[in-house]
Amino acid sequence: MPGLLGKKIGMTSVFSAEGKNVPCTVIELGPCVVTQIKSVEKDGYNAVQLGYEEAKEKNTSAPLMGHFKKAGVTPMRHLAEFTGFEQELNLGDTITVDIFANCNFVDVIATSKGRGFQGVVKRHGFGGVGQTTHGQDDRLRKPGSIGACSYPAKVFKGMRMGGHMGCNRVTTHNLQVLKVIPEHNLLLIKGSVPGFKGSIVSVMK
Repeated sequence: MPGLLGKKIGMTSVFSAEGKNVPCTVIELGPCVVTQIKSVEKDGYNAVQLGYEEAKEKNTSAPLMGHFKKAGVTPMRHLAEFTGFEQELNLGDTITVDIFANCNFVDVIATSKGRGFQGVVKRHGFGGVGQTTHGQDDRLRKPGSIGACSYPAKVFKGMRMGGHMGCNRVTTHNLQVLKVIPEHNLLLIKGSVPGFKGSIVSVMK
């Protein structure tokens, strides 16, 4: 699907035509530069690689510098591949938020906020307080028995336990586009999207 790389600016709210206050997320989308065009003959599939945010040469590895020089563009900080662009694209072309001008819904891919090590009550929604059976007794926020006994004498894979929460690649589908502001490369999306302020997101039609 065609899309762009961008940055999550934050949240605000706008008034709809009916006068209702609608919460929305502001995303700065693009401009993105075409750094590579992949084809079935050479790469086995069709795709367009886009770069977002210029980077300094001293912070770019030698292999990537060769990659960017071949495309005739300045070093870019973030790269991603998209498919399904309607227009013919060439190396060095710039794509802006205008491609979402007639789009009503988008998918957003981003890394969710990290929550550190969390217990089962916050991580998985366990009841916690009030459960005094299955090995829990007086420990109010503990998970209780995890099922390991004489048989099968192991803990099954995928058992819901305490652990690292967040920092996952999350895709949110069918978010409504409220407004496109091309002069500032901004896209207003209804509701929230994954990630913290300033994080990199991929928005696809």
